[in-house]
Amino acid sequence: MNIIEDNVIPGVEGRTFGTNAVEDKDLLAIKAAIQKIDGVKDITVDHVIFPREFTVFTINVIAIAEIQKKVKQAGFHAIPKQELDV
Repeated sequence: MNIIEDNVIPGVEGRTFGTNAVEDKDLLAIKAAIQKIDGVKDITVDHVIFPREFTVFTINVIAIAEIQKKVKQAGFHAIPKQELDV
């Protein structure tokens, strides 16, 4: 593993996660839980696709495990999407 695979790195792309949450209230609970992490700048949620996805943007390096822990505390799962090598 390396720093890019295990963390959300600050930047304009953020890191996208898939989740098993479907309802808007559940997605808002996830967003509120993640916003409590120091260094989270913004979170966008894609309500159109299934499974739902959210993207986390940061100002600091944040461990993916920390985000997953907060989402799990809200009662859901967060699976980071694989970054494609271009």
